[in-house]
Amino acid sequence: MKTDRQGIVVWFQHMKNLKQLKRYGNLIYSSRRLRYAVIYVNREEIEEVEMKIMKHSFVSKIERSYKPFVRTDYENAKPDKAKQYDYKMGI
Repeated sequence: MKTDRQGIVVWFQHMKNLKQLKRYGNLIYSSRRLRYAVIYVNREEIEEVEMKIMKHSFVSKIERSYKPFVRTDYENAKPDKAKQYDYKMGI
């Protein structure tokens, strides 16, 4: 059974608080230089988790990922004929 997940980008002030963010979802990525982390959460619980995370004093802001809502099926994608010719020639 597949659960719908969505990413949350959490901007924080110090890296030492990263351990507290791990309890809210799956920590996928964290950037030391820009001080943000990407956490995946169940889509049904996303509003509750955002409110809980924002209560922490070290959190600057939270953004949701738009990846689940971006259409990825391309219907009228026409291949470039010049590229196809090059592939046949072995270039």
